[in-house]
Amino acid sequence: MTLLNRISALLLCFAVAPVGAATLEDQYLDANGVKIRYIDIGKGEAVVLLHGGTSRLESWVTPGVVDNLAKDFRVIAFDARGHGKSDSPREPSAYGRQQALDVVRILDTLKIDKAHIIGFSLGSSTVAQLLTLHPERFLTGVQVAGAGRSPKEANNPRIETEAAEIASDCISRSRLMRQAPAGMKPTEEEIQQRMIACRADKTFDQLATAASLRGYKDQAVTAEQMAAVKVPTMGIVGTLDHTLKDMQELKSIRPGMKLVLLEGVSHTGKTGIQGSPALVSEIRKFIAEQRRPATAY
Repeated sequence: MTLLNRISALLLCFAVAPVGAATLEDQYLDANGVKIRYIDIGKGEAVVLLHGGTSRLESWVTPGVVDNLAKDFRVIAFDARGHGKSDSPREPSAYGRQQALDVVRILDTLKIDKAHIIGFSLGSSTVAQLLTLHPERFLTGVQVAGAGRSPKEANNPRIETEAAEIASDCISRSRLMRQAPAGMKPTEEEIQQRMIACRADKTFDQLATAASLRGYKDQAVTAEQMAAVKVPTMGIVGTLDHTLKDMQELKSIRPGMKLVLLEGVSHTGKTGIQGSPALVSEIRKFIAEQRRPATAY
């Protein structure tokens, strides 16, 4: 196979992703003037999957999470604004709260009254905000490796540093080092390879991604708001994840939240949580627990 054919085959994989016996075709909808790419597969109660920052919906498809859940649920996954094939505004004001409201806009467009909402990292911060803005739209909420942004975290100076690095270099060196577990930091060669791959990805808009990070200020949720959430919630995080302490603190703020720790699992990389078979297993178990009727005494 020639190099050109290999590249064409790779691009086709992103355009149409096979899942089980089905084929996921890209669909698009308008979210208040922003075109959003999404996939919609399966039947049953709706499950909405939110990916992490600098990622796209394939992060749920590739490890088989969509395939697994679609056996019993209607699964909707989409590229958040500024990511993948969705529109990419370059103003920070287009992100933050607007990313949360996009979920409600999608549910409205698809005529879904209530859904299970699951978010990883950036997606988890979106879940945290959604549970305070529109709790009536969600059956359950699962926060994967992300506790939500406190006002202090939403205004952390490192966010501007990482945004500036992405705007300049396509990747954030400091972000990669911060998120990697001790003893698993990327080498300079690996960083350079990621930079080359990032610049070769024509669907990645580094200025839009930088704007998305700068929009974190509009995702702030107070401890009082987090504590007041009544929607059944689960937090799940790896013991090697840099968000572990934050997730444990969220549990102390919201004692009713179920917290699951996955041993030896990190945020991303070879031991990343989205690739862990235990993730979808715990999600299924949690949803089943919420369906179970209370024992009468």
